Amino acid sequence: MRIDKNKCAGCGQCTEFCTLGKIAARRRDSRTGKLYYEIDEDECVDCGVCLRAAVCSTGALFMPQYEWPRTVRSAFSDPTVEHRETKVPGRGTEEIKTNEVTGRIKRGFVGISCEMGRPSVGARFSDIEKVAAALAKLGVEFEPNNPCTRLMADPRTGLYKKEVRDEKVLSAIIEMIVPIEKMAAVLTAVRQVAVEVDCVFCVDLITILEEDNLVPTLPVLQALQWPYRPNGKMNTGLGRPLAKEE
Repeated sequence: MRIDKNKCAGCGQCTEFCTLGKIAARRRDSRTGKLYYEIDEDECVDCGVCLRAAVCSTGALFMPQYEWPRTVRSAFSDPTVEHRETKVPGRGTEEIKTNEVTGRIKRGFVGISCEMGRPSVGARFSDIEKVAAALAKLGVEFEPNNPCTRLMADPRTGLYKKEVRDEKVLSAIIEMIVPIEKMAAVLTAVRQVAVEVDCVFCVDLITILEEDNLVPTLPVLQALQWPYRPNGKMNTGLGRPLAKEE
């Protein structure tokens, strides 16, 4: 995203709509004395919020015709943009935080996702790679239809293509399904690598309740002294029935 300094009126109304607070440098043209604002383009994630807010009365805000790999930013940060590989908008798969429609996660397994970055912080793929590489060493299989996986040079290592490692996005999600027996090792690896990552992130667990309505992941979390909120998102009786396997 950019601001045309010749059109900018210097009012600053757009600054409130920057998800990362990067429209903050008000400049004065040394030749004309005119005030204008600039966007830190290296930190901007091209979410388009400031443009869609339509607060610029002079039309100074505009999205340039970026090329690859810069286009990765808007694909992860702007919910109106589809990923060119998956054709799904957003940061993960179509049903990343629910399981009632696709039924991908069966009993005995847990869906684990690491949500990297947040508004006001963002995340670079160099940090996302640190988490993915640590998990890949455990032999996890990353969700193939996840856009983060599609950008990896080799999903077996969790390493990303060199050209995207310095790209910054509002947030991105690493996604995998593992047997519950492997959950403790995955969470331990996440906890260890977290200290190396220069952004915030959270961990989501998706699972099916046991027949007695117990949550099978809770004993593992309790043993690891991992804080949890079991009522974050619960779906009962929605979508199509799961395939018969129980």
